[in-house]
Amino acid sequence: MPKITYVAADDGERTVDVPVGTSLMRGAVSNGVPGIVAQCGGNAQCATCHVYVDPDRYGALPPMGEHEDAMLDTTACPRRETSRLSCQLKADADFEGLTVTTPERQR
Repeated sequence: MPKITYVAADDGERTVDVPVGTSLMRGAVSNGVPGIVAQCGGNAQCATCHVYVDPDRYGALPPMGEHEDAMLDTTACPRRETSRLSCQLKADADFEGLTVTTPERQR
């Protein structure tokens, strides 16, 4: 299980084990990580699981789909070059040590 670090906007952080094949959103919600609202339950319909990915690791992630790209234009906090929806990122062994930061607020 890769260890994923979630950094809150207030600089608090939490590292959790996320099973391979599980979304980073589900890993956060299952472990009580604050800052991931996940109103739609992981269906890429609400953008309340928006995260900023560590820039050094962003390029190694699976490519973003068109729907995710469009949803990121509706986030409560500004979209950045490293923005992703955590519901669309399924953990695999290459995610070990990945750090994501939650925005100041979600919808």
